Amino acid sequence: MEGIIVQFKDLGFAAVLAFSAIGSALGTGIAGMAAVGSWKKCFAQNKSAPFILTAFVGAPLTQTIYGMIVMNALQATAGKGQYLWSAGVLCGVAMGVSAWMQGKAGAAAADALGETGKGFGNYIMVLGVIETVALFVMVFTLMAVGKL
Repeated sequence: MEGIIVQFKDLGFAAVLAFSAIGSALGTGIAGMAAVGSWKKCFAQNKSAPFILTAFVGAPLTQTIYGMIVMNALQATAGKGQYLWSAGVLCGVAMGVSAWMQGKAGAAAADALGETGKGFGNYIMVLGVIETVALFVMVFTLMAVGKL
């Protein structure tokens, strides 16, 4: 029976990185498609295409970094014989969903900014609020495992 459990000893810290990265990939993909569409509209109307839209595209990437930070903390606990699988899975999913939703909001922001040329600060604030979810998850998880 021990052999089965040992096979899964890395699940928690692999999952937190994987799920947060999946969310980042989804979020950047969604925001990226919207930015390309917004640029296309600008080009079709002979307007300048705002490069700043790349800020909306890149915003969901930070959740992967947060996943890596939590992964390192969970690896340290694994060295003490504690395999926090559920913490890794649930934390990774929460951060991944944050990145995904941030990408969706970034897509709307790219469309709006490309159309009007206004509101960048407002749009970044919305992305920041969504980012805060992932930060809370990371900080609270680090507190729970005693690494903060």
